[in-house]
Amino acid sequence: MEHVRIAMVTIPRDEATSLAKGLVEARLAACVNMVPKVESIFWWDDKIQHDEESLLIIKTTQLKVEAMIKFVQEHHPYDVPEIITLSLAEGLPDYLNWVIDEMAKQS
Repeated sequence: MEHVRIAMVTIPRDEATSLAKGLVEARLAACVNMVPKVESIFWWDDKIQHDEESLLIIKTTQLKVEAMIKFVQEHHPYDVPEIITLSLAEGLPDYLNWVIDEMAKQS
């Protein structure tokens, strides 16, 4: 059985909807939740940065992860976007099956 994956991507707030919609339209995500405001503190260019961003929580499958990462890299404004994928240990079977079914469809 195909395995569901969760990906987390931070992005400037004004670009979150466009990237989320693009991922769903390209059938690289069954669903993307947008957390509208997260604050990120991180090192970049030898300085501590403090940015307001949005967090995208992307539901996809293992077979789509590579293409999803490539899509994010191509459409994200950062040189090195945060893209973290996680395996799911468990979840509501009906929901996980819905994700798998949606990801099996072609755009």
